Amino acid sequence: MTTGVRLIRSPELAQTVEYAYAAVADVPVRAIWAAGACPLDADGATVAVGDVAGQTHQVMRNLVTALAGAGAELTDVVKTTVYVASSRQADLVEAWQVYREYMGAHDVPSTLLGVAALGYTDQLVEVEAVALITAER
Repeated sequence: MTTGVRLIRSPELAQTVEYAYAAVADVPVRAIWAAGACPLDADGATVAVGDVAGQTHQVMRNLVTALAGAGAELTDVVKTTVYVASSRQADLVEAWQVYREYMGAHDVPSTLLGVAALGYTDQLVEVEAVALITAER
């Protein structure tokens, strides 16, 4: 299935990164801005306390659900931001590896950040996304 989203990789930039440098979708499009997906269960409790990978799995499942509610899929995403409440690079890498499992070959432009804290008690990971659905779909 084509989504109309084209990922751009510039030959003048490093080819060793695990994401495209830009994404393009030709108009007309329907734009979807997803709030940061959090590691909460259906009752609003933080899951996998202290477990970066476990929380990232929940975050990505919640992101998939939120996008589906807007009629979108992960392959419609054009940009993400991944937040990890840690100053340890190993924690950021751990969250990124789980995130990449879900995104697969759709390696959209993304920013990975270590932050001091996130909004929910015991929350370690959050992912926000922008998705576009083109008229082609």
